[in-house]
Amino acid sequence: MEKDAKIYVAGHRGLVGSALCRRLKKAGYTNVIHRTSADLDLRRQVEVENFFGIEKPDYVFLAAAKVGGIHANNTYPGEFIYDNLAMQTNVIHTAYMHDVKKLMFLGSSCIYPKFAPQPMREEYLLSGDLEPTNEPYAVAKIAGMKMCEYYNKQYGTDFLAVMPTNLYGPNDNFDLETSHVLPALIRKFHEAKEQGAPVVEIWGTGKPRREFLHVDDLADACVYLMERYTHEEMGAFVNIGTGKDVSIYELAQQMGEIIGYKGEIVLNPEKPDGTPRKLLDISRLAELGWSDSISLWDGIAATYEWYKENEI
Repeated sequence: MEKDAKIYVAGHRGLVGSALCRRLKKAGYTNVIHRTSADLDLRRQVEVENFFGIEKPDYVFLAAAKVGGIHANNTYPGEFIYDNLAMQTNVIHTAYMHDVKKLMFLGSSCIYPKFAPQPMREEYLLSGDLEPTNEPYAVAKIAGMKMCEYYNKQYGTDFLAVMPTNLYGPNDNFDLETSHVLPALIRKFHEAKEQGAPVVEIWGTGKPRREFLHVDDLADACVYLMERYTHEEMGAFVNIGTGKDVSIYELAQQMGEIIGYKGEIVLNPEKPDGTPRKLLDISRLAELGWSDSISLWDGIAATYEWYKENEI
């Protein structure tokens, strides 16, 4: 990417989009553009077409998405599949129509089957049933990745797709009704500490294992890949993660130590666990020359400081 190229970051105020904006600025890109959802509704095709016609971006990072944890996915399945399909379809197709040089689509590790072999390799896609609690979101993300693949095949575009593991960091969603597990735990433990609560309840058995990647590492990987590789060199998509996972109970224990909570951690096995394990195989990413640099401990500590400064 040229330093003065016009780069559109869709979803710039979210967890991933804001990290991409920070990373692009740090790398010296001077012409990064974005719009709020109030100014540009990506679910509306005519609005997307008008935006591309006026702005004519050279490169696109498609990080806009409706996201949430188990509770949100279970409560709003129709919204999750419609909003994500509509946004990504409009942006990908309009990028093709306006000759965008390169686009990167951000997916999710939930695209893999619920009982996929671990760690999950890219070729395991569509090899089994999805986890029911996030199936609408996963189906939409699979469609976006495949849309990039087939537009490359039919139209000669250079649309990349990456599948990050569980993310966290600045600008995460800390709402207990709609957030993912790590930011939810940060809020739970902080509030329990402040209130002197004797117990923090954790959903499920605590046994499921999850891999976590700091969003600044993800942004670094995305810019790295966009600068260096075409879709032919990358393949249909590539996993982005750390290659290391932790159980939910271990995560909670670590969270309590970092935040300074002295009470008891209690598990609630009546609540859903979700997928037993989600660990990405990152061998293809390693072959492309990238690896993470932010440890889980340091990442949680930094995110907790951000939460205290910005969310409370």
